[in-house]
Amino acid sequence: MAPHIPARDILRAVDDYYSVRLRAFGPTHLGVDWRSEESQRLRFDVLLRAIRPAPAFSLIDYGCGYGALADHLAARALHHCEYVGHDISDAMIAAARGRPCPLVSCRYAGRNDPLPDADYCVASGVFNVRLGTEPEVWFEYMTQVWDEMNRVSRLAFAFNCLSAVPDVARRTDALYHADPARVVDHCRRRYSPWVTLLHDYPLPEFTVIVGKPPPGA
Repeated sequence: MAPHIPARDILRAVDDYYSVRLRAFGPTHLGVDWRSEESQRLRFDVLLRAIRPAPAFSLIDYGCGYGALADHLAARALHHCEYVGHDISDAMIAAARGRPCPLVSCRYAGRNDPLPDADYCVASGVFNVRLGTEPEVWFEYMTQVWDEMNRVSRLAFAFNCLSAVPDVARRTDALYHADPARVVDHCRRRYSPWVTLLHDYPLPEFTVIVGKPPPGA
């Protein structure tokens, strides 16, 4: 069993890390620690496979950064999305609120703001940077975030993780590389049998989509 999680310490370290990135690079892909805009867009497209066709839907962007996913939704002609961005970094939330909203509805929630229920909840990159936290402690922290994502989503939630499958020489203590089988098994046992693993795109990561069972299933 993992030791007790110092959640405040974990969140503080992550907040500090991304606040430094934002000051250095501004509201760009580098400000949220992505190598390129192309990889950022690809990650968004894979996460959006969770969304079922509908005339309108609501979505929580968990770890929204400066709100790039809102722009991406608009670029994919999903303007009818009611978007809620959530981030633990006050600096990121301020940057997001300072940008124009391209969707029918955009609002942002900081670390102490309650999250509403939504049709979907997605998280891109929030589990990558563990900053030296012990791997088992980090995994337990991830499960707590998945619990919250499950709680606030009605139809599905989705997230990505760096994969433990690629060459181990690429791994560092600063990053967390998850075992896809372990993640899928946890989600199937705890949340839903409707779990999709996407490990078929050209990035060293995978995406998990957890669908909610339909009523009566």
